[in-house]
Amino acid sequence: MKSKDLLYIAVLLVIFVPFFVSKDLYDAIFAPKVGLYSRFPLIMAFIKFFILATIGELLGLRIQTGNYFKKGFGIFPHAVVWGFLGVFIAIAFIIFADGTISFANKVLGFENAGAILAGPLNFQKIFIAFLISTFLNLIFAPVFMTIHKITDTHINMNKGSFKSLFTPIKVKEIITTMNWKVQWDFVFKKTIPIFWIPAQTINFCFPEQYRVLNAAILSVILGVILAFANLKK
Repeated sequence: MKSKDLLYIAVLLVIFVPFFVSKDLYDAIFAPKVGLYSRFPLIMAFIKFFILATIGELLGLRIQTGNYFKKGFGIFPHAVVWGFLGVFIAIAFIIFADGTISFANKVLGFENAGAILAGPLNFQKIFIAFLISTFLNLIFAPVFMTIHKITDTHINMNKGSFKSLFTPIKVKEIITTMNWKVQWDFVFKKTIPIFWIPAQTINFCFPEQYRVLNAAILSVILGVILAFANLKK
């Protein structure tokens, strides 16, 4: 293990350990109704993805290139984009969770699907979480993944420069030159049913205040998996 890996681990410890040793800090962020997540969910979603997804980007870069930084990659633009994507994910979680609960009550005959989802773990709770995850990943995820690919390509086209955040995105040019075979055959057909639907089913079994955080961590995990897959290829 090299010194840069030790530094990376040290940064992770600085970010995560305080939440395990300080109950006051933990409650300030995650406590229901009074924590920052409950009071400012979209701002907290931006911060979580800005930090955690960027950590995943750095780790994926380390696995593929041997370094945490690469000239022209654009860590800061990627972090900002991840922050805004995190906001849209937080919004989607609310829409699809509430919408699926209403669907379960009105169409599937549940008396109070919301209370079941918020209650103890049982088969009904897992089933509702699975429904939310399925609708989320079949309807929202393909659009989200395509937008993410477009923004990544845009940053790369601008050589990772800060100005990429203010330069108009050439959506028509990017979307017509994308590798749709990979996007469809791998990103959509494999990662959604094999990884995202099961992972988000587990995620929606957690209390609401942890879901966006878990989603950011899942993005890191998937990034690492894809980095190893690319390295093997």
